[in-house]
Amino acid sequence: MQDFFDIDSILSEEERAVRDSVRRFVDDRILPIIGDAYIEGRFPRELIPEMAELGLYGANLPEEYGCAGLNNVAYGLIMQELERGDSGIRSFASVQGALVMYPIHAFGSEEQKQRYLPGMARGEIIGCFGLTEPDFGSNPSGMISMAHEQADGSWILNGSKMWITNGSTAHVAVVWAKTNGDPGDRSIRGFIVPTDTAGFTARDQKGKLSLRASDTSELVFQDVHLPADAILPQSGGIKSPLMCLTQARYGISWGAIGAAMACYEEALSYAQNRVMFDRPIAGFQIQQARLAEMLTEIVKAQLVSLHLGRLKDAGTFTPQQVSLAKRNNVHIATDIAREARRLLGGNGILAEYASMRHMANLESVYTYEGTHDVHTLILGQAITGHSAFR
Repeated sequence: MQDFFDIDSILSEEERAVRDSVRRFVDDRILPIIGDAYIEGRFPRELIPEMAELGLYGANLPEEYGCAGLNNVAYGLIMQELERGDSGIRSFASVQGALVMYPIHAFGSEEQKQRYLPGMARGEIIGCFGLTEPDFGSNPSGMISMAHEQADGSWILNGSKMWITNGSTAHVAVVWAKTNGDPGDRSIRGFIVPTDTAGFTARDQKGKLSLRASDTSELVFQDVHLPADAILPQSGGIKSPLMCLTQARYGISWGAIGAAMACYEEALSYAQNRVMFDRPIAGFQIQQARLAEMLTEIVKAQLVSLHLGRLKDAGTFTPQQVSLAKRNNVHIATDIAREARRLLGGNGILAEYASMRHMANLESVYTYEGTHDVHTLILGQAITGHSAFR
């Protein structure tokens, strides 16, 4: 894609190299198969080891645990390129790194880090993140999943989780539940749950019209017995899972740019080659207006996420800034995908074109990791000092 604002000039050599290597992987390995995978409703699991070889899992976590140790801008560029391929592919890597590896690194014991992180970085251990419940999405603190501590320090977990990416693929789940050992909000703790534990069930979500090239499941826990060391010892309160969501939302702000870029590039190529009334439709004002608006919003989104990444690397970013980036970038990507589909006319509904696939996927991205409206209220509270949540 044309670098209209010369953004490459403010990226480091390493950041550009990482982006370009993932871009080649997406072009060579994802784009040729993703249309069929989407139609079939199949996550292309054959890509898992290849993505591991590129260091895409937990790429911004320390090298001592087998991760790439990249900065957060390079990590964001990885998410951008993966979602340029498909939101489902980016979601897989995002969950693995930001929602499973990150909480183990942030809240786990050293033994847990050594046990899980290197294998997850190699793609040998796949994880999922269990927070959302059938009746508690935007209000996760209302969860009813419970972990009861036994006299010997072990735990019995009961409950269910919904809309879980990687749920039927995962070897381990990071599950958030209320406990009987701490009062109030502090009672929410994280647990590492091997998915082959008796009483653990993952049920595939059927009938999806979005994120079809992604595994999505409901998790059910029926008297799941866990050892004492299953708990993430440094976790405590709703703040812990929300910290994980902040990491994931940061990556989503970049990923949405990738989807927007794919739609813009497809629309531009189509406009230059589609002849109507004896000339390419790129010469018509309405299509030029569409393309100008797409490019303008992509550039703005790139600058937002790039600066956010620099703030994150400096340790000065805030969750509210992440909310702004996620909210804005997914919104503009959704609009761009729709306008690209319209520019393509009737051909835009065919699977051989990417825009409608991205458009459908982005409807899920618009909703998960904090809905657009919830992020609006987060920003509203930051602006006014008044919470609209209660």
